[in-house]
Amino acid sequence: MAADSGNRPIAPRLVQWAERHGRHDLPWQRPATPYRVWVSEVMLQQTQVATVIPYFQRFMERCPDLGALARTPLDDVLALWSGLGYYARARNLHAAARRCVDEHGGELPATAEALRTLPGIGRSTAGAILALGFGRRAAILDGNAKRVLARYHAVPGWPGTSRTLRRLWEIAEVETPRQDVGAYTQAIMDLGATVCTRQAPDCALCPLEAGCIAHARGRETAYPAPRPRRERPRRRRTFLWIERADGRLLLEQRPPAGVWGGLLCLPEVRENETAGQWCRRRLGNAPGETTTLAGFRHELTHFRLEGAVVAVDVQSGALADDASLRWRSPGEALAAGLPAPMRDYIRSRAAAADG
Repeated sequence: MAADSGNRPIAPRLVQWAERHGRHDLPWQRPATPYRVWVSEVMLQQTQVATVIPYFQRFMERCPDLGALARTPLDDVLALWSGLGYYARARNLHAAARRCVDEHGGELPATAEALRTLPGIGRSTAGAILALGFGRRAAILDGNAKRVLARYHAVPGWPGTSRTLRRLWEIAEVETPRQDVGAYTQAIMDLGATVCTRQAPDCALCPLEAGCIAHARGRETAYPAPRPRRERPRRRRTFLWIERADGRLLLEQRPPAGVWGGLLCLPEVRENETAGQWCRRRLGNAPGETTTLAGFRHELTHFRLEGAVVAVDVQSGALADDASLRWRSPGEALAAGLPAPMRDYIRSRAAAADG
């Protein structure tokens, strides 16, 4: 059948399909308050639903509403987020909650313009909050919606380019209905997640099959075009394992910005600095014996991290007056906000010591 994407709106078919085949039992759907929608949308950025569900449930237990999130210390929010990655999302969520308390009466604002002034809320997240949380007409363009619309309308190019993204937004605005906007918004996300998938779309189950230009051309996976491949650089960093006689481990809270911003980590040595120089600079104390331990590797979005770890003996009471440095037992460390590779490394060493 010839593609007819230019003539038929997709919303009625999507909504009808979703009534039987959509996802209706996700935890943020019951109830779908603006706050719960917001938290889920932020968590779902760059992260799969199955991974997000337990994090969302734990987050809601501790921060059931916006006011509770604003009152929760950032360290505790980062601990709730630990392992979910992309920690700027958690910092922005916390900052936005405080802004809402200060400027919006403790509630999320109900306009796209006001929502987009809050940290971490872009055009698509604002649209999802409005459509799913407030029932107001607003377009979204998350990864699933991009894929569905790019295939249905055969939009060329990688969505990371301004030209392709602008075209997809134009289409999203036209396709978003005035009625059943929440149902449509959830439906297009569900279709992209369960049927119109990246690698193996199941076109026979798709309610939009007859009108999809990419399907008519037999080139479903050509749309949207992939991100141009670029080799990620390797970065080598040295971290210190400084453990007292009582088993407490020295951790450092990283600066708010940058990789793992605000999280507790093993202390990181500057480039061209030795472990001894770090100890004299930060602890005011020359170290004793140093031992090279097994390191670790970790894949980040923009680079590959190769972490060397050096164990350092220091005087048990040594600790300069530095609020960013903290002694923690392995159990306390694992309960705090740690990046995934640090959590895995500390857990493995603790297990080896116990064994």
